[in-house]
Amino acid sequence: MFKRLFGKKAPPGGVAEMIVVTLNAKLQPMDRGEHFEDPLDAVLRKTGIGEVSGGGTLQEKSGEIAECDIEISLSSTPDKAVPVIISKLEELGAPKGSKLRIEKSGVEHALGKAEGLAVYLNGTDLPAETYKACDSNFVYSEFDRLLAGEGRVFSHWQGPTETALYMYGGSFSEMKRRIEGFIATYPLCERCRIAQVA
Repeated sequence: MFKRLFGKKAPPGGVAEMIVVTLNAKLQPMDRGEHFEDPLDAVLRKTGIGEVSGGGTLQEKSGEIAECDIEISLSSTPDKAVPVIISKLEELGAPKGSKLRIEKSGVEHALGKAEGLAVYLNGTDLPAETYKACDSNFVYSEFDRLLAGEGRVFSHWQGPTETALYMYGGSFSEMKRRIEGFIATYPLCERCRIAQVA
């Protein structure tokens, strides 16, 4: 049902512990890096806790991303590292249903506070002139504008029949409320579907 798109780097020699964070987020690898890996790595290095050493993406049979991983090599103890990692990831917008696993002990910690909303734009059933006149990039930027202060668009996926935009923020219902008016009036959003993804 799933396949992993990108392998993980081997841990560097001498590392006492490895942590794997599984984000309940539908993120392209570049978006995962921009929104989570790079800022987390900066904090881990600055505090001497460790570093991000790899990542992976789990893909559904349809090609849509299901979830993604971040691998962390520790240079400190898990007791010191885990609270810092969880705090930073939640600050960055980690969705509910995410988890952190300490590899050696197998101990898991739940994390994530954000809720997720996906809008799937219909890519096959609208009039041809709608696809010519409208732009999914405009939808992306307009969603971002409407969600300011509550959430934002984190990533997207281009499927064979749909284009998905993934938004994460404080409340699914509030994000949905904010974008409903635009969805109702922009032709490219006709016959789209909305789903809660976290």
